[in-house]
Amino acid sequence: MSTPEFDPGPPDAVAAHLAAVPSYADHRELFWFDWGPVFYRGRLDGSAKVLCLASDPGATERIAGRTLVGDAGQRVQGFLRRLGLTSSYVCVNASAYAMFPSKAAEAERTVLRLPEHVAWRNTLLDLVTGPALEAVVAFGTQAQKALSRWTVPHGVTVEKVPHPTSHDPRKLLDGWRDAVVRLRAVVTPDPDGTAGASAPNYGTRFLEGDYAPVPARDLPFGVPPFLGDDAWARTATPPLRGTVSRPSDDFLHTLTWQAPATS
Repeated sequence: MSTPEFDPGPPDAVAAHLAAVPSYADHRELFWFDWGPVFYRGRLDGSAKVLCLASDPGATERIAGRTLVGDAGQRVQGFLRRLGLTSSYVCVNASAYAMFPSKAAEAERTVLRLPEHVAWRNTLLDLVTGPALEAVVAFGTQAQKALSRWTVPHGVTVEKVPHPTSHDPRKLLDGWRDAVVRLRAVVTPDPDGTAGASAPNYGTRFLEGDYAPVPARDLPFGVPPFLGDDAWARTATPPLRGTVSRPSDDFLHTLTWQAPATS
């Protein structure tokens, strides 16, 4: 049996830049500050064909130390799968810290547009992309505002779509379906991926088949095999929307992580 391929971590230049993330301390009232930052998922060596830009890491992302790993991330993985991508992508966020949802607009106005944060984020985008880049997908408002402050390389397609946690499922599916059609015309599938006009696209509601597990190559060595695959939770009775949560009695400093029962 082959050994799974895990993420080896960032190259030295990227690691040094991540370590120099500007401070969020003066605005800690807007973030789950004490949990620290989460930076990326995917390829950091310039080989990505698609850059996915989202808003901020969530609770599951803090457990994984990688972004877009939870329920929303598994939706994004299904989106990438529809483009025929199995590895040639990189995912980052507008914010390195998890934002309080009710404070997202304030965080964008006061923190994410600060010159030092914009410069740091733009340098990160420059570092993790290269000549292979064919498209950028900005998921949601925060990502789209961050993208507007970066110079997208010439000739690279940009798609602005709803965030995977959008509360308007029709708008979400319509936006993602249309983007998939356009992106299939410009994104080169990976050798082990499939895409094309004959491949399935999104329907009128989100189905379990629209999710995809986060591959081990995107995760640190040693994580349990169920991390990044919440199919068991979504199909449970009653279903769970996410397996990591913040309990109301210690909202700032406690995470509760539920594992599937073994057979």
